[in-house]
Amino acid sequence: MTVVPDMTLWTGRIDAAEGQGALRWHQWIKPLAPGLPTGAALIGLACDEGVKRNQGRTGARQGPPALRKALANLAWHGTAPLYDAGDVACAGSDLEGAQHTYAALVSHLLEQGHLPLGLGGGHEIAFASFSGLADHLRCHTAPPRIGILNFDAHFDLRHSEQSSSGTPFRQIAEYCQRANMPFAYCCLGVSQLNNTQALFEQAQRLNVRYRLDRHMNSWDMPALEAFLDDFLSGVDHLYMTICLDVLPASQAPGVSAPSAHGVDMQIVEHLVRRAKASGKLRMADIAELNPALDIDNRTARIGARLLASLID
Repeated sequence: MTVVPDMTLWTGRIDAAEGQGALRWHQWIKPLAPGLPTGAALIGLACDEGVKRNQGRTGARQGPPALRKALANLAWHGTAPLYDAGDVACAGSDLEGAQHTYAALVSHLLEQGHLPLGLGGGHEIAFASFSGLADHLRCHTAPPRIGILNFDAHFDLRHSEQSSSGTPFRQIAEYCQRANMPFAYCCLGVSQLNNTQALFEQAQRLNVRYRLDRHMNSWDMPALEAFLDDFLSGVDHLYMTICLDVLPASQAPGVSAPSAHGVDMQIVEHLVRRAKASGKLRMADIAELNPALDIDNRTARIGARLLASLID
């Protein structure tokens, strides 16, 4: 099961006079094909329907190509293979169909031994990413203990007749209940003023671990590290998702719902790297980039840097 990637997005500077030590991402990445050595594989969900259903500002379907363009010219410092596995596009309003296809591709990548790195798209990518990971792990471990680490200003636990960018973690909780799996959800950077009391009560009922944005400062770092380490100690596998609206609007303006407070990039990147260093990461994605609302590609560049921090 494959989607043909658009490799024309991977262009950038070439420092030929400096040899192999001057490679950039666009010179290293290859289109995914059967039989290649295992590595990290980028897979996009080009979708606006979830944001639209959640009454947000649309434009996130252009997130995956914008992230690729931001990654393309970064200096390459890795050694492992890196692949582009293409995008799943949402056809019309068929969000559920796109999520199902994306989840199947994620499971396929995992079965082949790759590390899937998702490119959003709205945060509806989270339910598709988790479903793909859980479907894969349940074939090998019953029941798997999957930790969900979300950097986000919002819980995204909404109740709604239709799935949207505001419902993915409630949907994951329901998946876990059906599959007799623990629901281990940690959300870092929650904005109290952008989540209703009903959502905080829902988080409490589901035993969600969280830290408010105002409690995620440089002087809080030892406590944040301990909080994260304690969460990771209770799971065997990690799914990490980074909603770019967790960052301050000055750093990440190109999102549907910019943060008035947010969590500084330096803190987010440090904790992302710490979670990666646990050795439990099986799947990660970047969500909510809206290039139409970005300023000087700031948000795309930050998303690219965070994604690059997950590559060996």
